[in-house]
Amino acid sequence: MKQKNKILKKLKNTIVVSCQPIEGGPQDNVKTIVSMALAAEIGGCGGLRIEGVKNINAVRKVTKLPIIGIIKNNLVNYSIRITPLIKDVEKIAKIGADIIAYDATQRHRPYPTKEIVNKIKSANCIAMADCSNLKDAVIAIKEGADIISSTLSGYVGRKIKDTEKPDLNLIKKYKKLNCFTMAEGRFNTPELAKKAIEYGADAVTVGSAITRIENITNWYAKVVKK
Repeated sequence: MKQKNKILKKLKNTIVVSCQPIEGGPQDNVKTIVSMALAAEIGGCGGLRIEGVKNINAVRKVTKLPIIGIIKNNLVNYSIRITPLIKDVEKIAKIGADIIAYDATQRHRPYPTKEIVNKIKSANCIAMADCSNLKDAVIAIKEGADIISSTLSGYVGRKIKDTEKPDLNLIKKYKKLNCFTMAEGRFNTPELAKKAIEYGADAVTVGSAITRIENITNWYAKVVKK
């Protein structure tokens, strides 16, 4: 409990940088991801979100910042991708992630969310529920999640543009649940990150707007072309 509180305190009112390049892109290699993490730390982030065993292991060796670890899987017959398997949790826990995030939506899955949470807690890691709506968050808290996040808001059941605004009202609703709240998903400007804190988020995760050069360049290119 003391360790959990210490980590959450470190994350309070900070930016978590998600160092997840576009899969198969030129930045998608361990060395680049490590450099992203170190650059983010120099910039003042409070934590890092890292995907994949090799990447988590490499980043853990160079920083003491809290790491949110995930493994993305493309499973047959399942649409969920974020840490859907018990063995994913075991792998992440072994390589030093402090927090393990998992898909907390109520979609068809190989293991119930309760089992995933129990496995995370038994590994002495903090459980972070990547939610899509209020119901997901309520269930996650009942099952023992330590952090609720808006990661999947807008992404379940439809395609969404990165330029769409984040659901700040959902953050406001999450805060009323009295659980550490992570704003994540399309908080792609400092102004939006600030609003997230004002609406009740304890911390804000930013990914594409910091680490995905392809996306950032495309945003500018489209506007200039018009």
